Amino acid sequence: MTRSQRPIAVLLMAMGGPDSLENVEPFLLDVRGGRPTPPELVEEIRARYRATGGKSPAVGITKDLAKKLEQRLNESGRERYWVYVGLRHWHPFIKDTYAELLRDGPEQIIGVCLAPQQSSLSTGAYRKKVEEAQAGLEGACPVSYVGSWNRHPKLIAAIVENVLQGLLKFPAEIRAAVPVLFTAHSLPERIVAMKDPYPEEVKGTVDAVTALLGGQPTRFAYQSQGRSGERWLGPTVESVIEDLSRTGHRHVLVAPIGFLCDHVETLYDIDIELKQLAGSRGMRLERIAMLNDSPALIETLVDVLAAHESSLTIAP
Repeated sequence: MTRSQRPIAVLLMAMGGPDSLENVEPFLLDVRGGRPTPPELVEEIRARYRATGGKSPAVGITKDLAKKLEQRLNESGRERYWVYVGLRHWHPFIKDTYAELLRDGPEQIIGVCLAPQQSSLSTGAYRKKVEEAQAGLEGACPVSYVGSWNRHPKLIAAIVENVLQGLLKFPAEIRAAVPVLFTAHSLPERIVAMKDPYPEEVKGTVDAVTALLGGQPTRFAYQSQGRSGERWLGPTVESVIEDLSRTGHRHVLVAPIGFLCDHVETLYDIDIELKQLAGSRGMRLERIAMLNDSPALIETLVDVLAAHESSLTIAP
């Protein structure tokens, strides 16, 4: 492929995940900032990956997304955009990808966190990784970051479509009464005192999707709370499932709007663990499809990048 002399580098950033069962422990070591993980917890997490294919599919999905996005951005034939993948906790690490793209001599670097909802503890941590990479390398290439896109119309439309498709898994006569349980990854409760935008960002996505679902009953919960001693945002998905069961519901559709692609929090925490809990309460639980590397997500990112780029001074 012939590429332009001065490309715009798009850096897609995601958390990453272990690419084999053997790499679960080193992955956790990086997630925990170098603190060793208790052996029993390592084995518990390894068992989750063993039950969901032996590795995280997120890395491959993100790389496929990058390839497709680059092709879509360059449909005019100008080869203007180069799309890279940098991961926060696994290979290719953000620092390594940053060094690679800097060698390619881009005119501008645009960072995109593959999480629509902003938070200093999640998306903010990706920016910090880029800053750390910048500090260790010489280079004056300007870097900017796409901000919140939690209510982008194309993102919301894509989620709504996946919810409607998910409801088709239930008998036609009960679909209108099946509650949709929106979920997002929990964060420590201290972010509330920090005035972190995350709770409102998540609420914005939920409200935008709910508005397009008409009278469909909906609930919200946080999932996948950490095991630190501090308090985490709630309510938990487990408590909401219990509440739905107590109030007579026998069906529920889970919509993890805080995630874009399949990984252990959807494939295990929801598809196995939460489904088992629902089943023990006589409930049928289904989940919507993730956007992964779908055309809907690619078109959303194209729009998000176009809006961001329009605010920058980049030579045509």
